[in-house]
This record gives sequence, C-alpha cells and structure tokens, in this order.
Amino acid sequence: MGVLDSVAGFGVTFRTMFRKTFTEDYPTKPKITAPRFHGRHQLNRWPDGLEKCVGCELCAWACPADAIYVEGAANTEEERYSPGERYGRVYQINYLRCILCGLCIEACPTRALTMTNEFELSDVSRESLIYEKHQLLAPLLPGMEEPPHPRRLGADEQEYFLGLPSTGVPDTRTGTRPPGETGERVQDARHAEAGAKVSAATEPRRATSQGGDL
Repeated sequence: MGVLDSVAGFGVTFRTMFRKTFTEDYPTKPKITAPRFHGRHQLNRWPDGLEKCVGCELCAWACPADAIYVEGAANTEEERYSPGERYGRVYQINYLRCILCGLCIEACPTRALTMTNEFELSDVSRESLIYEKHQLLAPLLPGMEEPPHPRRLGADEQEYFLGLPSTGVPDTRTGTRPPGETGERVQDARHAEAGAKVSAATEPRRATSQGGDL
C-alpha cells in the first residue's frame, strides 16, 4: 500500500513532464510589453529641440504618491528652454514612491510627460532611483538643437501649441497655415466654419417650429 501511494504521488509529475512549458526566458530574451505599457517617464521635446515642459507643476499636484518634484523658472530671449514663459528648471521623479498610475500624464497640458515601455528600474542604491531631469529628457533626434536657443518653429508659443509651425511641416491634428497667414486668422477661420455648420444644422429645425405644426 505504501508503494502504491508513493507512485500515485508522482502522477502529476509524470503528466506535466510532456506538456509545453510557459516559462519565459528572461532576461536572455527581452520581455515584450503592451503598446500602452506604463513604464519609465519621459520628458518630450518639440521638433526644434525645445522642451515641452512649461514648469506648471500640475503633474506634481496630480501625483497620489507625492513622487514628483518640479521647480519652474522663467525663460528669457537670451536663454530659452521652452516656447512658453516658463520651463521646468528642476524635475525629479522618485521611483521608490511612484506607482506608475499615469495620472501625471493625464494632468500634463502640453503632452510634455509620457510613459515609455522601459520597466527595468531596479538599482543598487536608493539615491539612484530618484531620476533627475537630464535622465528623463528625450534624446535629441536629427534636426533638433540642444536648448537654450530661440524658437525655431514659430514666432510665439501659440504657434507651437496650435501646431502651426512657420516651417510648413504638416501637422496631422490641426494642419498647417497658408504662407503669410497668422495663427490668429487660421483659428478665427476655423471658428467661423464651425459656426456655419452649427447654423446649417439648426436652420431646418427652426423652420419646422415656425411653420405652425404646433
């Protein structure tokens, strides 16, 4: 009886020996993450290299874990880091506290802060898990210039935020402006076009209500 009990105990072992395993060969083979995976943060740049962060600190206020610290400073024409009036002079994220929830991404008004697919954040010291601004900034791509430098894509920050660069590069979200036309005129034309569509949609309803059907 004791021998049979011992053999029966190996029944599960023998059955699973010939099944396909689901073990991942990590870290030999890098893990493939989802496209919208919440990984390490990144501070993005405009196409000319200026920083998108305007130092508003909304990400720090939105963080439930108090993991973000931001200090804003004013830009000058001689030393400009972003298209707006201010930029993030100090930007820190404490990954000992961060829960990678993404609320800071939703709070950012300029899409300056996004999350990458990088998840290997382990390190040997606590200090190294407090990321500074230079560690979070996106790398310079071809055509970008390291700040500080003047605006290259438009006369003011409004042209950056509306996606109307003076270089004529197409913007799939808002389109580009015609040569010689200001951003304000383009915006007014869009508002007028939207108003005309609303008026055309409501005109038949007004005619019906005034036709004596009531």
